[in-house]
This record gives sequence, structure tokens and C-alpha cells, in this order.
Amino acid sequence: MSNSDGFIEEVTEELRRDQMMAKLKKYGWIAVLAVLLIVGGAAFSEYRKAQARAQAEGLGDAVLAALDSDDAAVRATALQGIEGGSAQADAVLSMLTASEQLSADDLDGAIATLNEVSVNGDIPQVYRQIASFKALTLQAETMDADTRKQGFEALAAVGGPLGLLAQEQLALIAIQQGDTEAAIATYQAVLNDAGVTPDLQQRALQVIVALGGEPDLTSGLITESNG
Repeated sequence: MSNSDGFIEEVTEELRRDQMMAKLKKYGWIAVLAVLLIVGGAAFSEYRKAQARAQAEGLGDAVLAALDSDDAAVRATALQGIEGGSAQADAVLSMLTASEQLSADDLDGAIATLNEVSVNGDIPQVYRQIASFKALTLQAETMDADTRKQGFEALAAVGGPLGLLAQEQLALIAIQQGDTEAAIATYQAVLNDAGVTPDLQQRALQVIVALGGEPDLTSGLITESNG
């Protein structure tokens, strides 16, 4: 390599360095900003986690304090005064309140509390369904069978464990109305559902037999015994 070639390479390399430094001066703030955003985002995330943890701990302490009384009515009133901070927490607080209202023999209050949960669109659906189911079962003696039937039919359409429990309630309403055939058919449908629990399966078997039917665990058909 000649001296001139080496000189040209040195000059070219120096120009590259100068161009790189110029770009860093011009655009380097972007890299700095990106680093700050990453670090700031991580710090904010940790702050939010700590805040959520503190909020949950505070809610738990408030619930424990509310349940400390020996008087169920006092416990219910104390629970009603707690701010959940989220729709899910409010739903849990409401159902705890309803439970304490029942303990205090305030059936109407418990039903009203549960109904508020069941119609609140801000609350997750599963909590609304549970509240609706509980409210319907509490009104077995005060609500007419057809109205309760409509409510349980809506829940049965959802499927899953709650849907099966709703079907069981529909079978009980059929028994109440003297429709043995419908009750047996409904219990048979419960038996043939893949999600049936052992306890519910046992109850269904017992009631089918008590009603004079013969449970069929394979075909979904049910036959009436002649005895």
C-alpha cells in the first residue's frame, strides 16, 4: 500500500467518525429518550403494582374489621360502608353483605342486595349470574313458580356448573308443579352433562329413582318404572 492510499483511508475513516458524531449530536436525544421511557415505564409499573397491593391489603383489613362484630346486622352495615375500588371488589362486598343480611334475618335486604349485583352491567358476568341464582333460590316461597322458572331458564342457557345448578332448580319447580315427567327429563339431562359434579350427579340419581324413573347414564333416555 502506498503512502497516498494510507492517507486517503485515514481521511475517509476520520470523515466517517465526524459523520457519526454529527448524527449522534443530531439524533442522540432519541436514544436517551427511549432509555428514559423504558426506565420510567418500569418504575411506573412497579409503582402501580405496589399501589394495587396496598389497596388490596387495605380492602382486606377493612373487611376483617367489618366482620369483627358479633352482631350480623352491624357486620352488614359495616360492609355496606366499604368502598371496593373496582367492580369486582364491589360485587364480592355486596355478596358478603347479603350473607350477613341473611344471618340477621333480613331476607328482603339480602334479596335486594343480590338483585342490585345481578343487574349491574359494570360487574363481571359470573358475579351477576351467581347473585341472580342466589336471589332466585331465596324467593322460593315468595315468588311464583313461573317467574322463578324464567329466571333459572336464563341461567341454565349459560352452561357450566351454574347452568347445571339452574337445571336442578328447574327440575324442582317441575316437581312442585306436579310435572314428574319434565322433572325426570331435566335431571336426566343433568346426568348426561360432561360437567356434572359427583354431588349433583348423586342428587339427580336419587331424585329420579324417588320419582319412579330409571336413570340412563349412557343414552340420555329415561324410562318410567312400572313399580
